[in-house]
Amino acid sequence: MKVLKYTAAIALLVPALASTAAAQNGTQSVGYEVQAINQISITGSPSLVISTATAGSAPTSVTGSGSYAITTNQTNKKVTAQIDSNMPSGVTLSVTLAAPSGATSAGAVTLSTTPVNAVTGISTVNQSGLSVSYQLAATVAAGVVAASSRTVTLTIADGA
Repeated sequence: MKVLKYTAAIALLVPALASTAAAQNGTQSVGYEVQAINQISITGSPSLVISTATAGSAPTSVTGSGSYAITTNQTNKKVTAQIDSNMPSGVTLSVTLAAPSGATSAGAVTLSTTPVNAVTGISTVNQSGLSVSYQLAATVAAGVVAASSRTVTLTIADGA
C-alpha cells in the first residue's frame, strides 16, 4: 500500500515538474530609431503661353497649376523654390504654394536661381494634393521669346 501511495504521489508530481521545466524565458534587446524624414514631390507640367494683350496695356499674364505633396517628421521647416536658370529680360515666372496644415504660404514669389521662401512654419505633417500655381508675366520690352522651359525645384529646408 505504501508503494502504491508513493507511486501515485510521484505520478502526480511528474507532470507538474515537466510543465515547470518546459517554461523557459529568453530575452532579446531590440534597437530602434526613427530618422529625420523630409520628402517633397511635385506633379503637373504646366505650359504657359502669353499670346494676348488689351490695346494700351501690357501683355496678359497667364497661369498654370500643379500640386505637391510633403512629409516631414521634424519641426520648423520651410519650402524654398527656385529655377535652374534665370528668366529672359522682361519675363517673370512666379509660383504660389498652398500651405500644409499649420504652416504659412508666402503667396506669389518670383522665381530665380536664388532660393526663395514659399512656405514657412512647417512642422510634422504629411499632406498631398496641395496646390501649386504658376504665373508668367512679360513686358512689351521682352519682345518675342521663343518657347523654352525652366526646371522648378522645391526644397525642404530648416526654417528661419
